[in-house]
Amino acid sequence: MAAAELARRLGLLDATALVVGVVVGAGIFLTPGVVAGHLAAPGWILAVWALTGLFTLAGALAFAELGAMLPATGGQYVFLREAYGPLVAFLCGWAFLVVIWTGTLAALAVAFAEHLVHVVPISPDGRTLVTVAALVMFTALNYYGVRPGAWTQNLLTTGKLALIVALAMAAWWGLPAADGPQTEAPWSWRGLMLALVACSWTYDGWQALSFVSGEIRRPSRAIPRALLLGLGLVTALYLAVNAAFLPALQRPSGNGAERAILSAAASFLGPGAGAFVSAAILISIAGALNGGILACPRIYFAQARDGLFLRRFGEIHPRFQTPSFSLLFQGVWAGVLAVSGTFETLLTYTMFGNWIFTGLAVGAVMALRRKRPDLDRPYRTWGYPVTPLIYCALSLGLVAGTIAAQPKPSLAGAALILSGVPVYFLWRRRPHGPSAERRA
Repeated sequence: MAAAELARRLGLLDATALVVGVVVGAGIFLTPGVVAGHLAAPGWILAVWALTGLFTLAGALAFAELGAMLPATGGQYVFLREAYGPLVAFLCGWAFLVVIWTGTLAALAVAFAEHLVHVVPISPDGRTLVTVAALVMFTALNYYGVRPGAWTQNLLTTGKLALIVALAMAAWWGLPAADGPQTEAPWSWRGLMLALVACSWTYDGWQALSFVSGEIRRPSRAIPRALLLGLGLVTALYLAVNAAFLPALQRPSGNGAERAILSAAASFLGPGAGAFVSAAILISIAGALNGGILACPRIYFAQARDGLFLRRFGEIHPRFQTPSFSLLFQGVWAGVLAVSGTFETLLTYTMFGNWIFTGLAVGAVMALRRKRPDLDRPYRTWGYPVTPLIYCALSLGLVAGTIAAQPKPSLAGAALILSGVPVYFLWRRRPHGPSAERRA
């Protein structure tokens, strides 16, 4: 007989590894050159990476209070439900399932196959097989228990950290200092905003920890600590990599180029640069992919347990104690998006929705302090209400900037997200089980 709820089997180490593993993907290898292309001086480059880390931490502090207060499976979905009602929470889950998270998983699987080509020659058809195989393998790992998925996550996170730190140390010793006058882009507010947007993408994914809140032991202590430790480690790592590669980022040949770090690595690692950097990128992508596959089905699971989606999404495997159907559906749908290539267009249209729902979830810490002052709060947001307001303002700015830069795709994305409204009312009319008592 299946358990009524998912078991709490994840500890502080597992939770921290999930934060670091999902956040640190291929972006740290590609984004620094883009950021440097928008800014005029080394000081500004490092300042923007540090500032984005602080902005992200401001959001995480709010999630720490919410997660400790409402340690239920589904996390962000639960926060939105309790603060704003089931419709907003449903739209979040709907958007994540239809494209935002499944599309992200598809993109990661495709990126894994594309970077594997630099290590092993693979035909175009072979890349498709690798893409599907990556989704199947990591879905299977997490299907057969949260512990196998967590162990894999811990191993991949440790491996990626070791390789990235080694790369940064090699750059410190191997890269010559920038000499002579450097070509610098003139400083501007537009350049600063574009740099912040690029950095924000590289820091994204930390919200995934909240999805597994219902499976973390001693959540009132572990969730705040994992968020603070994980994002602190990520920020330190990003600053170290950018500082180590500053000479390459300042050169005209690397300034603004996505492959600035990869080209620089080749200059001091020699013939082995390609294999070393490719290995670091592959492990980074694999960690982000496994972490996403582990965490994301918990939102669909919580939604189904509220009677707002197919009951099968709320099933727990009687032996492996995992949200089995949610995992399988997510894997299949991500595979369809990956093979069809539609994830690229859909993600372009809808990724701004991720900022909307995360900003609303951070704002939930303020809404619930007014709405539910009676709830026990083992951890309270540091710097309240300034820190959540800072993050909400940043999210609003990123959404507004995206809409201004891409009005037609943004309109299409908004329509896709809002297509969940009629689905919500359809499911509200269906008979469902006693979901109320399952709520946090």
